[in-house]
Amino acid sequence: MILTADYHTHTPYSHGKNTIAENACRAKELNLQQIAITDHGFSHVAYGLRRKDMPSYKAECAAAEKEYGIRVLVGIEANIHGISGNSDLTEKDYEDFDIYLCGNHVFIFYDHEKGKWAYGWGNLFARNLLPRVPRRLIRANTQAYINVIKKNPIDAITHVNFKCPCDPLEVAKVAADYGTYIELNSKKSHLSDEQLNDIVQKTQARFIVNSDAHSAGRVGDTKLVEEQLARLNFPMDRIDNIDGRLPNFRFAEFKKHL
Repeated sequence: MILTADYHTHTPYSHGKNTIAENACRAKELNLQQIAITDHGFSHVAYGLRRKDMPSYKAECAAAEKEYGIRVLVGIEANIHGISGNSDLTEKDYEDFDIYLCGNHVFIFYDHEKGKWAYGWGNLFARNLLPRVPRRLIRANTQAYINVIKKNPIDAITHVNFKCPCDPLEVAKVAADYGTYIELNSKKSHLSDEQLNDIVQKTQARFIVNSDAHSAGRVGDTKLVEEQLARLNFPMDRIDNIDGRLPNFRFAEFKKHL
């Protein structure tokens, strides 16, 4: 498996260590065709990208693209705000971005008090204090993933099921219907072998492999994913950012019709 593009990397604009240029430089060294800078969404309390920083964020991506001669996509890893399916990337923000990732994170500004307790803090408490995840929480998380895919032109759902236990099969069915990729994240173990095999066998979902790099040294790192795929004899033609292939992303197509 040869990675064509890494679509999930972070910088000091949110929770990463290295600059946009340093991430792009590493991508160039690895002969990637594209890299996306996808810092955490605006509503993350501690590590969120700030709207006031967007001009410099975009300018640094453009400068890195020019310097290193590879496509540097201006991206975001937006936050799911709750069961409503709202995200912290709104339509007025769309013109600033090339790629739209979205996932579950803690310590964000949720939709309202109910969202905070039923979805946000509910996941935090369940995994740390309860011996078993309540079924109602799994149902709520599943609905949150499904609703965010339906309501927003998301290119890929990041590390689905990580610290947000859900029914990944049901999420993947909807992702396939709406043209949203399931990310295989090489930083976090987020799908069991059985869950991933189920998705492959029972849905038409397509995948991208990402490093979720928080430092330039991890850009392009696919080791964790490759180990899992080898165990499953995974159909590699279902992955759209390897071996010279590039994905057909939903967000770019959506913006053409605004």
